[in-house]
Amino acid sequence: MKPDVSQPVTFIKEEKGGFSTKYQIKDAAGHTWVAKIGDEAQSETAAVRLLSALGYKTDINYLVPSLTIPGKGTFQNVRLEARPDNIKRGGTWSWKQNPFKSTYEFQGLKIMMAFLNNWDMKEANNVILTQDGKTYYAISDLGVSFGKTGNKGLPIFWRIGRSRNSPEEYAEAEFVTGVKNGKISFNFNGKNDGSLGDVTVKDGRWLAELLGQLTDKQIEDAFRAGNYSDSEIASLSQSVKNRIRALQLATSGSDRS
Repeated sequence: MKPDVSQPVTFIKEEKGGFSTKYQIKDAAGHTWVAKIGDEAQSETAAVRLLSALGYKTDINYLVPSLTIPGKGTFQNVRLEARPDNIKRGGTWSWKQNPFKSTYEFQGLKIMMAFLNNWDMKEANNVILTQDGKTYYAISDLGVSFGKTGNKGLPIFWRIGRSRNSPEEYAEAEFVTGVKNGKISFNFNGKNDGSLGDVTVKDGRWLAELLGQLTDKQIEDAFRAGNYSDSEIASLSQSVKNRIRALQLATSGSDRS
């Protein structure tokens, strides 16, 4: 699925909505992509790979270091998200009501939002995909990942306290804040953050076991795919490993059976 940008791409239309500028294009092979311009391109490329490595269905995306879009300009670090003909995009799904509530898989997905610091958990970012007769619930926008989450309190302070694609702030941000009465609490303040209130130690253990299977190279490759510098890859990879360790410690001794 790697995009063919060996020849000039074709501009189709501008995609409306969202924080980032987005254009629909066709590559030299005739495949359709949505090009995202701006700060979210790198972070989304890496976040998608970590979720996919855990077995979650995601959109297909690639980071192109430099891309010229006819009539729009030349841009650096452009995320291309595939729009294959065999994958149909349906409506959105809710964090509060869905077929997977209370399963380890769904609870693990919620924890991953805090793990990535994806504070923009609005339902407009959740998409239902249909492929080969099967239906998948996925998250279509993970661009605000790898920064710091907002502050609690008045909305204006929450806005000031958040960031996206900021390796230094991601490294400094706390992840697990405590365990009480069998529930895990997280340093996570964003849209729909209340959905994490029912995450149990057993849920965390399920995810910790999956995350623990990731190799150093897999983690580093996720950020390398996002065209981060060597120093940023090292910092972000260490931050991810620190968060895995924090979840392992918080759930140590838990028996999921």
